[in-house]
Amino acid sequence: MAEIIQKDGTWAFDGDALRLTPGRDKNVSLLRKTLGELTVPLGALAGVSFEQGKKSGRLRLRLRDGADPLLQATGGKLAEPHDPYQLTVEAERYGVAEYFVDEVRGALLLDQVPADPVDAYLLPGPSVPLAASAGDGTASFDGEHVRLEWNWKTEDAKAAAGARSLALTDVTGVEWHPAAGLENGYLRFTVRGAETKAPPKYDPNSVELWGFKKDPLMALVAAAVQARLPHPAARPADDVRPDLPAGVRREKALVPAQQPAPAEDDHDALLRRLRELGELRSSGVLTDEEFTLAKQAVLKRM
Repeated sequence: MAEIIQKDGTWAFDGDALRLTPGRDKNVSLLRKTLGELTVPLGALAGVSFEQGKKSGRLRLRLRDGADPLLQATGGKLAEPHDPYQLTVEAERYGVAEYFVDEVRGALLLDQVPADPVDAYLLPGPSVPLAASAGDGTASFDGEHVRLEWNWKTEDAKAAAGARSLALTDVTGVEWHPAAGLENGYLRFTVRGAETKAPPKYDPNSVELWGFKKDPLMALVAAAVQARLPHPAARPADDVRPDLPAGVRREKALVPAQQPAPAEDDHDALLRRLRELGELRSSGVLTDEEFTLAKQAVLKRM
């Protein structure tokens, strides 16, 4: 068990998953506090790093592409203060942070977790129901319907039609984009049969964002919807054999497409892996027992 406790939050690792708990410090962002504790399975990680600074450092988790609906919906546009996969570390805790990184990296190596993209979400996304108010409206989601309600700042042409209720089955995409400089941001839902290129200010399926404190909360609504849409990298249903019974076709459509065999299976790569394991044992990252288990797994693949 590895654990680091900071004002910014607490990260704990038990060998199978990381538990990320936001701190209660006033500097912790509203998005992280609202999102609450996250449990990240080891298989969702692509890497971990620690960067030292003069006054403070930063722990960073790198998730495999497609593993988290929050990162998928926001397209990597979350600013550092709102990123739940970063932790500010005080200078006197640098040693603990480095030990934490070694523990996670050792587990990734031991379990041979690949860093390639996935075609199914490995995190569940924010829990529902939830709602957020920002910009020109309020967006809420109960797991089946998205509801958009407008305020007095909404453009008249958009507000004239009244509140919107979008069935999840009609939503084909969702995107959150923060305001940047003089350019406003938005939360946009793409609805089947009603695709549009209209600016968010006039799009009845978009909430326009103006760069205020609560804007990032709209990203949670986007992530909750994203988690319940088909994964962008999943095999489409029409790729399943039509000659199979309907029930079997549906079951196969929900199974992620098979990943190609990793390139590490060639003989030279496995020999390099054995050398790496020996170095990890020599440096104390792996115990003799862990080294033996990992070595046996590599030898079986050879």
